[in-house]
Amino acid sequence: MQPVIFDSTIWIDYLNGTITKETDLLYNYLENDYKIYVCPVIVQEVLQGIKEDKQHSEVKEIFSYLNLLTIDHMVASIGAAELYRTLRKKGLTIRKSNDCMIAFYALYFDLPLIHNDKDFNIISKHTPLKITV
Repeated sequence: MQPVIFDSTIWIDYLNGTITKETDLLYNYLENDYKIYVCPVIVQEVLQGIKEDKQHSEVKEIFSYLNLLTIDHMVASIGAAELYRTLRKKGLTIRKSNDCMIAFYALYFDLPLIHNDKDFNIISKHTPLKITV
C-alpha cells in the first residue's frame, strides 16, 4: 500500500466508531503496519478533542509510532498562507486555515491525503494535491 496521510477528520471518525470506507482503510493501514504519515497539526487536532485521559494516552501512543512529517515552521507557515491566498484570489475561501497547513504538508511531501472535508476537494481542484478514496 502506498504511504498516505489521513486527515484528522478520518482519525476522529475512526475514534468515534464511525464506519466509512476511509475509516476502514485507516483500520487496514494500522492493522497491517502500512506507512501512515501525520503532520503536527493533525496530531494536535485529534488529541485536543479527546476528553477521556485513557483514550488520550492510547491515541498519543499510536501517533508516536507513525511517521511524523516535519518542515521548518516558517516554511510551512508561509507555504500554507500562500496556498490560502492563491485560492482566495480565485474567489475560494477555505474555512479552516489548518486545512491549508495539512494540504501544504501533503503537497510538500507529495503524499496522497485521505479526508472527509470538502475543503480538500476544493484545494485539490486548484493544486496538485492528491486525494484518494
